[in-house]
Amino acid sequence: MCGRARCTMRADDFVRASHLRNSRSVRRINMERYQPSYNVAPGFNVPVIYRDSEGDDNGVILHCMKWGLIPSFTKKNEKIDHFKMFNARAESIKEKPSFCRLIPKNRCLVSVEGFYEWKKDGSKKQPYYIHFKDGRPLVFAALFDSWKNSEGDVMYTFTIITTSASASLKWLHDRMPVILGDKESTECWLDDTPSPDLSKLLKPYEGKYLVWYPVTPAIGKISFDGPDCVREVKPEHPRSISQFFTKKEVHKPKHEGIPVEGEAGEAAELKNARSTLVTGFKGESCEDDATEVKVEAESLNEHNLSLKNEDSYDKQGDSFPGTKRGNSDISGLDMAFDVEDQTGSRRKKSRSSSDSQPTLLSFFGRRQ
Repeated sequence: MCGRARCTMRADDFVRASHLRNSRSVRRINMERYQPSYNVAPGFNVPVIYRDSEGDDNGVILHCMKWGLIPSFTKKNEKIDHFKMFNARAESIKEKPSFCRLIPKNRCLVSVEGFYEWKKDGSKKQPYYIHFKDGRPLVFAALFDSWKNSEGDVMYTFTIITTSASASLKWLHDRMPVILGDKESTECWLDDTPSPDLSKLLKPYEGKYLVWYPVTPAIGKISFDGPDCVREVKPEHPRSISQFFTKKEVHKPKHEGIPVEGEAGEAAELKNARSTLVTGFKGESCEDDATEVKVEAESLNEHNLSLKNEDSYDKQGDSFPGTKRGNSDISGLDMAFDVEDQTGSRRKKSRSSSDSQPTLLSFFGRRQ
């Protein structure tokens, strides 16, 4: 496909670009309509070259026509659209009425510096500028026709023939214009002999001198023109849908020892606290056993303070008056006293008579 091109050459350059330097004469028609542009689109006036059937054998005509074929059989009052037939597929030009009747006598050449093609990338399209590496113009095979409107005005139009993309351009698009890269091919295309072999010309151009690079998406607007059209840019890559759902990094809280998180962390901390408490009761890791046991026993038995009026517990001849209860209700208090007895007995051996360290029994107070 070829729907946009750069055509900024001078009028004198078109004949040389078409490899027709030996032509004896060049006749010009409507060349005053030609306006060079970096962004030529269907409907623009573009110079084309074809054989001058009315002159000598080597004569050619440089004729400025509108891009976008309007067949001669189009109704005179019909609204014309140059975008309908700005390209003609090489594979079907011999079958379609709009093109097959033009092959014998209405073949022409279109010369441009380069053309634009769009690469689909998701929901966006990235345009590329395609040209010859050495800067010489590209010559396309084309067909032209004339149409007369209701007012009697004659309009000349043309279409560019396309073929399948070359091996080097398939990544960009599946179609490309038919490029005539040398004098032999251009002379053959313009040859008006009864049966020239044209099939060999309507092939993808596989030359190594064709290059390309990305250009601004603004080229999509026909009104956009100037050197910025062919300035190389960095292609834009739209974000894929998966990038909108990228998992954010989770920052885990840091703790001393083993890192914990959430409920599992709280359970681990509680387990460690209980382990420390039990260790303290056993007298294995507390430096001041008696003091630690008193404080922790107090914490464990805050909710059992009412037991002091319940079941009696006689350790050294003293008792607590109250109602008798089951063994399970006072297991916490029994444990605290048992620990105090065990701890006290160990520390008692090393204490002097002046040691006034309070005991767990004195903490609760004795009943008189």
